[in-house]
Amino acid sequence: MGWMIDTSILISAGRGKFDFEGLIASHPQEAMAVSVITASELLHGVHRTGEPAHAAREAFVEKIISRIPVVPIDMTIARVHARLAAGLSAVGQPIGAHDLLIAATAVSMGYRVVTRDQRSFSRVPGLDVLVL
Repeated sequence: MGWMIDTSILISAGRGKFDFEGLIASHPQEAMAVSVITASELLHGVHRTGEPAHAAREAFVEKIISRIPVVPIDMTIARVHARLAAGLSAVGQPIGAHDLLIAATAVSMGYRVVTRDQRSFSRVPGLDVLVL
């Protein structure tokens, strides 16, 4: 099973609060990827950062997205997203749009979401979640 790395992990790593390099080194057998949504969230953070931190944050994000495959949203993911969104809404347990797209990407690929978010992802049926 591969790992879909959530934005929360990478934000913590960028702030020096999580050893992402150690995670990769300790799990060399795991395929790792990020959703294009995570890439967008990270890049959004770059554009919101003022100097002098801007250059360092941009370098960190560019390193991540050049090193780990970025998975685009396709029709398979869109269909999984629609099914999950309808199911969560039907039971009164919707989650944020970005997290749901990340979850749908992971479910469609058979990947586990690796996150620091204990709330949202645990509500998604059929999603394997590892909270670090």
